[in-house]
Amino acid sequence: MSEAIPSETDTNTNPKFDIDENDNDVKEILERIQEAQYFDPSSMATLTPASMAAIARLRAYKPPPFSTWDRLPLSRRAAVLVLLFADRRGDLRVVLTMRAANLRNYSGQAAFPGGKADTLEETPWETARREAFEEIGLPHQDSKVPPPFRIEHLCQLPFSLAKTALAVRPCVAFLHSDDTEASSVGDSLIPRLDAKEVAAVFSAPFHNFLRPEDEVREGEKVPGEVTDWYSGRWIDWHEGKWRMHDFHVPINNQKVSKPKVREGGQAAIADELDKEEDEGLTRYKVWGMTARMLVDAARVAYGEEPTFPYSEHIGDGPMIENLERMGKLGEKVPGGPDLTESDLKTAKAAETAKVSASKM
Repeated sequence: MSEAIPSETDTNTNPKFDIDENDNDVKEILERIQEAQYFDPSSMATLTPASMAAIARLRAYKPPPFSTWDRLPLSRRAAVLVLLFADRRGDLRVVLTMRAANLRNYSGQAAFPGGKADTLEETPWETARREAFEEIGLPHQDSKVPPPFRIEHLCQLPFSLAKTALAVRPCVAFLHSDDTEASSVGDSLIPRLDAKEVAAVFSAPFHNFLRPEDEVREGEKVPGEVTDWYSGRWIDWHEGKWRMHDFHVPINNQKVSKPKVREGGQAAIADELDKEEDEGLTRYKVWGMTARMLVDAARVAYGEEPTFPYSEHIGDGPMIENLERMGKLGEKVPGGPDLTESDLKTAKAAETAKVSASKM
């Protein structure tokens, strides 16, 4: 089953969409863009050679086969959108959200736009694009992305196992102009937000997820010390060692978007962020599975390894496959028991045995 979203033209060409400006959906999107200048032509820059090479590597990347997806129940399927864009200097940045306070899982944490699949027929790309539309207003239909911009699907990374026992597919995409390969949008690309799900949207320098310190460019400053960017530690997980990364993204040199309409407790995190920023908060923390996916995506894009300790494997494909074979990834029961330490231990042992056998 193809995982590409049908579009009016191939994403590797320069499509010109026939947009009806009287269409209500299109009018709303154009009004949002005009109001907040999300796509500001004055901030467009030519991609640097390193950025162009990173995009090319991502286009060429093919994840390992993963037939388990087709056997997973709907309640175990999820995807996130790793959306890249170029800044004013042509360096790549990645879009991140701060989740709203009222969400049951991961409230108040930094994350990619994304969530659970709606149907068994929905592909990871379709899930990621739909969720990005619902959370940050990014058009999920290519024909409704306002010219001269378009979203190019680059690749999918191996599945990761969330602590909620979901198989999560990172889908990497690039937002750029139709006019030239080396065009971009600036830091003001984020559309209107859903206060029920998102407290803030910000961006981070993509290559920096391979370095333990802030990569400070000429003419820019970062709050505090450059060593404030990263901290990490090894933890026991899946009956093995797993590297936990904590990144602290400066917000002084970018636009941070927050919901304009906040209702009741739905935007408590946004209100708290406002208060903390008034009191001197200058960095947002990115950690957990999101941080790990960022490290892995940057490894693939730049063909480099991090200069801090990290887990060498990308994703949790073998672990998910073993758990599914064990019958541990059946339909989720709300409030019911889920994976246990014993389940993870057994699956890890199976994975280790398979790796050992392949080396004999």
